Amino acid sequence: MIRGILLRFLFWGVGLFLSFLLIVFLYFFAFYFNFFGSLEDSGINIKTSYPDELVQSRIQSQIEVSHSDTQILFGDTHVHSTHSLDAFLWSLPNSQGDGPHLMADACDYARFCSAIDFWVMTDHAEGSTPRKWGETIKAVQNCNKVNQNKNLKDTISFVGYEWTQISPDIDEHYGHKNVLFLETDNDLLPGIPYGAAGYASDGFRDNDNLPTVKQNMVASSVVDFSNRQRYADFISFVEEVLAHPDCDMSNPDPRNCYRSVRSPKELFEVLDDVKSDSIVIPHGNTWGYYTPAESNWDKQLSDQHDPNRQISIEVFSGHGNSEEYRPWSATKTENSVAICPPPSKNYLPSCWRAGEIVLERCLAEGLDESLCLEKSELAKKNYIDGGNFGHWALSSVEPEEWLNSGQCNDCFVPAFNMRPKGSVQYALASRKFYEDKIVQFDFGFIASSDNHRSKPGTGYKAIDRLLTTEANGAASPFVRSNFFPYEEKTIDSRRVIPEEINTPSELTMYEAERQSSFFTTGGLAAVHVNSRSREGIWEGFKNKETYATSGPQILLWFDLITTAETFPMGSRISSERNPVFEVKAIGSFKQKPGCPEFNLSNADSTRLKKICNGECFNPSEERRNITRIEVVKITPQNYNDEPIRPLIKDAWKVFECEPSKEGCKIRFTDKDFLKDGRDSVYYVRAIEEPSLRVNGDNLRCEYDDEGNCVKVNICHGSYLTDKNDNCLAPSEERAWSSPIYVNRI
Repeated sequence: MIRGILLRFLFWGVGLFLSFLLIVFLYFFAFYFNFFGSLEDSGINIKTSYPDELVQSRIQSQIEVSHSDTQILFGDTHVHSTHSLDAFLWSLPNSQGDGPHLMADACDYARFCSAIDFWVMTDHAEGSTPRKWGETIKAVQNCNKVNQNKNLKDTISFVGYEWTQISPDIDEHYGHKNVLFLETDNDLLPGIPYGAAGYASDGFRDNDNLPTVKQNMVASSVVDFSNRQRYADFISFVEEVLAHPDCDMSNPDPRNCYRSVRSPKELFEVLDDVKSDSIVIPHGNTWGYYTPAESNWDKQLSDQHDPNRQISIEVFSGHGNSEEYRPWSATKTENSVAICPPPSKNYLPSCWRAGEIVLERCLAEGLDESLCLEKSELAKKNYIDGGNFGHWALSSVEPEEWLNSGQCNDCFVPAFNMRPKGSVQYALASRKFYEDKIVQFDFGFIASSDNHRSKPGTGYKAIDRLLTTEANGAASPFVRSNFFPYEEKTIDSRRVIPEEINTPSELTMYEAERQSSFFTTGGLAAVHVNSRSREGIWEGFKNKETYATSGPQILLWFDLITTAETFPMGSRISSERNPVFEVKAIGSFKQKPGCPEFNLSNADSTRLKKICNGECFNPSEERRNITRIEVVKITPQNYNDEPIRPLIKDAWKVFECEPSKEGCKIRFTDKDFLKDGRDSVYYVRAIEEPSLRVNGDNLRCEYDDEGNCVKVNICHGSYLTDKNDNCLAPSEERAWSSPIYVNRI
C-alpha cells in the first residue's frame, strides 16, 4: 500500500514537473515568436486647449517690456517619442524606463507642462515605417485640432523627422539633421521619411540582430515578469521595422518598404520633390560618441549644403552645447597617420589618458620604466585605432579612471567628447573658394531639447533627471552584468576592431556611464513673429529672425542700426561704414512650484499629473537679471585653408549689466570693420544670473592645487546614482542671437 502511494506521488510529481516544463516551453515559444507583442499608435491627447487667460498673460508680459507689436514665440524643433528605437530602448524597465511615451503625450506636454508655443515631432527616419509615419501625421493633426477654431492659438504643432546620418569614416560622416515641414496635410507631405543610408540604417534595420533582441527580451520578461508586456512590445517594434526592406528606388509606392539616401545632397534632392516647403536643421555636430575625432564642416561646403533649405543650426540641446570652437582635437593626423596629441589647457585627450592609466599600473607592478613607457605608447595607439570605441583597448578600467579626459573643461555645458571642428563657430568661420563662387554657411540659430520621452521644452525647470534628460542605464547590478555586457566589454588585443560593434544599442551605449553626466535638460528655439500662426513662425525661420536659449524663456533683440533702416538678427547686408549694433535682453521669469490651474476634467487632470509629474511652466512675477552681454565676432576665411582660430574672437566685447527689471540694453560699434577690410559675422550671448541646472557640472571633478582633475563623481543614468538625485549645479543660462552678416563693400 505504501509503495502504491509512493508510486502515485512519484507519477504525480513527474507529471507536475513535465507540465511545468511544457508551460515554460510554451511561454518561451510564444514569447520568442511574439504572440504577445503589440504596436504603439500615436495615442489620444487632451481635447482642451491651454487657458486663454494664461496665453494672454504670456503675450502681455512681453508687450510690457518690449513695447512692440511683434511677439517672440518659444518652441522645440527636436522631439522623439517611443516610435524611435533609442527612445523605446530607454523606456524599458531594465533601463530605468517608465514605459511608452506616445506622440499624444508630447502634444499635452508642450501645451500644458512646458507651455511652449510650437513644437516639431522628429522621430528617427531609420526606425520609421509607413504606418508609423501615418501615425506621426495624425498625432500632429490631432494636436492642432484642439485650437483650430480659435483665433488665439496656444500650441502649434509641426511634422518632421530626423535624418540620423553616422559614419566612422570622416570623409563620409555628415551628422544628424532634422527635417521640418510647413504643411500637415497628408497629400502635401512625403509618403515616407527618407532615412540615412549606410551605418545608421544598417544598424537600425539589421535582420541578424533579431535573434539577439528576442533572446534578451525573453530573458528580461522572466526576470521582470510584471513588465513582460513591454518587452514583448519591443519585439513587435523591431519586427515591424525589419518587415520593411529597402525600396526598389524605381518603385513609386513606398507603402511596404524603406527609403534612404547617403548624403545631404541626396536628402535635399528628395525634399525638392515634396509639395510642402521644408527646413533642414543640423544638430549635435560636436557630440562625440558617434562623431569621428577630427570630423569637420569642410566637406559640406560644396553641393552638400542647400542655403535655401539648411537655414538654421541647433546651437544647444539636451546633448549639450555645440557653439564653441577650441583649437585642440582628440587626435591629430600628420602624414596620413593619426597620433595622440599631448594635453593642453582645459583638455586631456582620452588617448593620452589611456597611456597614463597603463603607465601608472605598470610602474605600480614594479616593472622597468622604459618597458612601461613602451606599453603606455602602445595604449595610446590602440585607443586611436579603436576610433570611437578606443576605451575598449584597456581591460578592467572603471569609468571613473578616465577622469575628465575627452571633455571641454572651459565650455558652457559642453557636448560629450566634444569635436570642436563640428562647432557652430567653426562652421561660421569656414569658406570654400571655387573659380566661380564662394560657399559659406549663414545659419540662423535655434536650440531644442532632443528629448526622447515625448517631452518638448524640458528646460523650464531643473527637475526629473531621468525623464527630462536622456540619462538611462541598468536598473540593477543583475541587469548591468547580464543585459548591458557592452558596459563591461574590453578588448585586450593590439587593435580594437570597430567592426565588432554593429548595433545601435552598442553605439548608443558607448561610454554609457560617463555619457549620462552630459545629458541635460534642453534648450528652446525662439522666433520673432508678426503673427501667432504656423505661417508666422515659418516666416520668422525663413528670415532667420530666430535665436536659441539654453532652456529659459529669455527675451532677446539684436539689431544693426543705420540712419535709414534697422536690420534684425539673421540679416545679411553690405556696408561701407563701421556697423552700429543694438542689443536688448530681458531675463526669464523665476518659476513657482507646481502647475497653474487649467480647469480640466478629473480624468485629464490625472493624465496631466502623470505626464508633467506635477511640475509645469508656472512663472512668478519676478524675472532673473541679465548679468552681461557678450559679443562674438567672426571674420570668415579669405582663402582656402586659412587658419580658423585667429578668425574667431570670443568674446570680442563684454558689457556688464546692472540688475534691472527692464533687462539690459547696450549699443556698440565695430570701429575696426573698415580698417580690417574683411567680411564679418556678429552675434551676442545674453547671460542670466546663475540658477540650478541638471548635470550643470557634468563629471563633477575634484581638482588639485594645479587645477588638474583628480577625481570625478559621475552622475549615472543607472542605479549607481539615486533616481531622485538630479545632479544639480549652478549654471549661467543664456540666449544666443542669430548672427548678423556684414560684408565689406
